[in-house]
Amino acid sequence: MSEVKIFSETTLSDKKYPLKEISFEKPGHGGKPVKQLHEIYYRPDAIAVLLVDYQEQTLLLTEQFRVASYLNGDSSGNLIEACAGLIDEGESPEQAAMREAIEETGYTIHNLKKAGAVYPSAGGVTEFLHLFIAEYNSKGEHQVGGGLEAEGEYIELVELSFEEAKAKMFAGTFNDAKTLLLVQHFFLKYSG
Repeated sequence: MSEVKIFSETTLSDKKYPLKEISFEKPGHGGKPVKQLHEIYYRPDAIAVLLVDYQEQTLLLTEQFRVASYLNGDSSGNLIEACAGLIDEGESPEQAAMREAIEETGYTIHNLKKAGAVYPSAGGVTEFLHLFIAEYNSKGEHQVGGGLEAEGEYIELVELSFEEAKAKMFAGTFNDAKTLLLVQHFFLKYSG
């Protein structure tokens, strides 16, 4: 089988993260080389964490405006999502999950367990997303949360019973990929 060959990388934009046009050759049918040209967005790796209170049987999610969903026809642009964010330089995925949980929800999490890791859009984005399930105490003390104002975040909390979350999952209400993956994983593995 032939190897992948990169012929050129042209930067199309470098405003926040690099967007590059990549000219390359890859193995095709029967090992025959195929030349292609793709646009690749070099986005940092990220985490998503589903917060679970087993005693109260609740899941804690977030709701926030996403301009991409708005531009794609969602009338409000709001998505219900698992807590998520980019991994800061020098931070482990686990550290990022704990930080993001406090920033977005105000809750300190514990018993963080890895559920997997995925490329959310491998056809054009380099981001590798680490998925976690963690516990929170819905009746315990917590900080304000709501996201970082400096980053323009305005996040509302959505607490659902296990039954409500399962019904929404089966109804197709969760249209954010990381959230659907985590909720499905939770109901397959952790809730019995």
